[in-house]
Amino acid sequence: MSTPRKRQSAPPLDPVAAAVAPDLADGVDAGPSGMSRRPSWAVVGAVCWLGVVLFAVVFASLLPLHEPGALVGTPRTAPFVDLSDPLGRDWLGRSQLSRLVNGARTSILVGAGAVGLGLTVGGVLGAAAGYVRGRTEGVLNIAADAMVSLPPLFVLLVITAVLSQDRQTLVLGLGLIATPAFYRLARASTMSLASRDFVMAAKAMGASPSRIMFRELLPNVIIPLLSYSFLIFAIMVVAEGSLSFLGLGVPPPAPSWGGQLAGGRQFLSTDPHLVIVPGLLFVFTVLSLNVLGDDVRRRFDIKESSLQ
Repeated sequence: MSTPRKRQSAPPLDPVAAAVAPDLADGVDAGPSGMSRRPSWAVVGAVCWLGVVLFAVVFASLLPLHEPGALVGTPRTAPFVDLSDPLGRDWLGRSQLSRLVNGARTSILVGAGAVGLGLTVGGVLGAAAGYVRGRTEGVLNIAADAMVSLPPLFVLLVITAVLSQDRQTLVLGLGLIATPAFYRLARASTMSLASRDFVMAAKAMGASPSRIMFRELLPNVIIPLLSYSFLIFAIMVVAEGSLSFLGLGVPPPAPSWGGQLAGGRQFLSTDPHLVIVPGLLFVFTVLSLNVLGDDVRRRFDIKESSLQ
């Protein structure tokens, strides 16, 4: 008669392995802050669409398109009637595709320039206010509150009246409007990071305040700023289109998406494609920026609990 075999006890489970096991069971690689999660179909679609837009912005002059201001045929031609102009022609007989591709340059470059200006100025000033504190913070807070209290349209009208109505003026005006948002986020992030161990260690080693701010604080503050910049980018694209629609953007005959909407609205009942096509470009671009910004924030943004 055989003796029953003793049931072997399971080895003690490593706490780290126990924490990682659920992620591995779901087929998702473990990583800090979920950075290795697989992107959703919405994120993939957003990246693909923005890639197409950026390709058009960079290589617009190399694509086999008509000149954006050239009259190439019968006005108000519907899409897919003439293969040489697959998106039809506008109210003057200009190629709709050419003007939309070249108009993307205006929207994207103005939005990117405004975000870059606001992020740089607001990020540096916010980090300085959050680290130096005292009177410097008070003065900068008053300036930021004053800029927020001014209507954006009023600021843009004043800048346009003083300067010229061109792309550089739009970048300057929209960049000033975006600066307070980046300033407040950078200031809050810096205040949370200023008491961390790596900052205290740099102080103990005799590092200067400027070195601590630019070498220790700003590289950590830039992460939430970059994740927030996608949302501001989307807002700047809409703002540029709105200004062009009102006649305050890039003056015609320079192409812009907002100008296409403004010019085609009088033909909305007979030729709706003159408004629908540039409107869809706005919707897809802004939606893609928001989707990508949300994904970047979930993957890379510093959580509030980790800053305390």
